[in-house]
Amino acid sequence: MRDGERGAALLAVLLLVAVMAAVSVLTLEKLRLATSLAANGAALDQARAYAFGAEALALTKVALLDGRATGGVMTLAGGWNGRITRLPIPNGLASIRIRDGGNCFNLNSLVTGGAAGRLAVRPAGVTQFMALMRVIGIADPDARRVAAGLADWLDSDGIALPDGAEDAAYQRAQKPYRAANAMLSEVSELRAVSGVTRDLYRVLRPWVCALPSTDMSPLNVNTLLPDQAPLVAMLLPGLIDVEQARQIIVRRPPAGWDNISQFWAEPALASVTPDNEVHGQPQLRTRWFALDLDVELAGAQVTETALIDGAATPAKLAVRRWGIDE
Repeated sequence: MRDGERGAALLAVLLLVAVMAAVSVLTLEKLRLATSLAANGAALDQARAYAFGAEALALTKVALLDGRATGGVMTLAGGWNGRITRLPIPNGLASIRIRDGGNCFNLNSLVTGGAAGRLAVRPAGVTQFMALMRVIGIADPDARRVAAGLADWLDSDGIALPDGAEDAAYQRAQKPYRAANAMLSEVSELRAVSGVTRDLYRVLRPWVCALPSTDMSPLNVNTLLPDQAPLVAMLLPGLIDVEQARQIIVRRPPAGWDNISQFWAEPALASVTPDNEVHGQPQLRTRWFALDLDVELAGAQVTETALIDGAATPAKLAVRRWGIDE
């Protein structure tokens, strides 16, 4: 072999080695990625299994909190509301937080009817929603648009209320869509309603919920916190203000009110005669419990939010969401 041919052969061999090395590196990287994905997938599956176990523990806790064991009265005794419980697990940690999930404005209360039937606008629900928005600082024109827009979003008919919006309004959007004409499953759906801006949603979010019923917001007056006074003020628009509502909560007996008559006998409420729907809203027992659950395992993280129906026997999960509840 001549020198020139020998050099060309060596160059070819070196090029082949370089290509094989590059292929080997790429193959190893894909293998490493596949192995990592498989490990992460296994860790996520295991974390989710631990989450199901934590759910069962939370259901047991709710059953122990059930007011039926204390004559139908449920209070903040024991510091359960919002307390985080941490559970060590192999190679990780799980945390559980249970909160009163009914002390909020139920967005689905703007209509009457069942989830499977026709939904009609409930004027009392619209009035309360507008009252809540006003006391938390939302301007009256915005409050009217949002309340009417949500009522139209929920109700079964296609006739827009004054300041409301039905399909025709949504179909003019840059990306057309239609009104749901059904109950909300998530509070985040509110962002799609006509009149709801990003800023308004941010203000509303701490005060509202989407319970799986059209019942008027069932407030447990024995578990309300002073900061939640706007929820009491919205019950009687124009008759009591936020400060009066706050004082009602602050003066609550240490062991809570024994019956609803005692609540309505508070000085700020004694001269008020609420209608039947409003009179039935204050409760002494919580039905809906919010569950926040987080599991960290071997670098994987699973977050769950859920709603527990404490009125069921035994308590059961009504809604489960994977990920952060916005």
